[in-house]
Amino acid sequence: MSASLRIGSFAAVLAALFAAAVLLGGAVDPDVDVKDNEHEGASDMTTMATPGDEAGHADEGGHAGDTSAPAPGLAVASGGLRLVAERSSLPAAPAADFSFRILGSDGEAVTAFDTEHERDMHLIAVRRDFTGFQHLHPRMAPDGTWSAPIDTSRPGTYRVFADFSTGGESMTLGTDLEVAGDFRPDPLPTPAATASAGGGYEVRVDAGHPHAGEEARTEFTIARDGERLAGVEPYLGAAGHLVALRAGDLAFLHTHPIGTPDDADPIAFDVAYPSAGSYRLFLQFRHAGAVRTAAFTVEVEESHG
Repeated sequence: MSASLRIGSFAAVLAALFAAAVLLGGAVDPDVDVKDNEHEGASDMTTMATPGDEAGHADEGGHAGDTSAPAPGLAVASGGLRLVAERSSLPAAPAADFSFRILGSDGEAVTAFDTEHERDMHLIAVRRDFTGFQHLHPRMAPDGTWSAPIDTSRPGTYRVFADFSTGGESMTLGTDLEVAGDFRPDPLPTPAATASAGGGYEVRVDAGHPHAGEEARTEFTIARDGERLAGVEPYLGAAGHLVALRAGDLAFLHTHPIGTPDDADPIAFDVAYPSAGSYRLFLQFRHAGAVRTAAFTVEVEESHG
């Protein structure tokens, strides 16, 4: 074969390879674009999810019971439900009106709720420095709008938690509310064995030495004017209620006591802390017709494992 024929054949082969590459590129590039778009979408979702929406994503993924899943209360949406506040800021006032709805995956307001602990909705509000804790029971309008007055006398950022059950599934969704003004955050109180509940009531806690991921027995004894109470009155069908919030992100743990109000001395809870760190505990109990609150700081150590 002459040199010119060899060069011509080589050029033809190169042209064929180039054409094949173009065709292959046309088939592959769309898939690459889809993957890149999916990756960008996931990144956007992760950015938007911090810190809350990741919890909803984990729930929808069907990984209930996964110890790595975020704790309740971090998500504004989860399991196809979404907490939508009427407004994201409130005025500084002793009774600022707060309204919200729980929307389903169809965008419509949910109006059917299960009764848990004698109420269809429990609303917890607390400033992000753990001051101003409130446990409220809002009322629902026929259109699914819940409303309750919140004490926002002190400016700052408040976290609100809607704690409810619908269709037999319990859920806690949370969102932030901004109250304009001179915000001076209080430091997290150091752990102490006793705390005042006002009106001469003093509560003592025995939290043991809790470790992350393990149930820890936490017991409370109550005294009034130095005399230990023999018992308490039922509060929402129980001897007391305990809300634990994790320092940093205010992950929400709502637990209920062991036994009944008749034999609740001390009032005992088994609390499973999801991670090591500082937690603020709010115990609520009823005595002499009034509900009282005592707050404690508890340090949780790393898991034994």
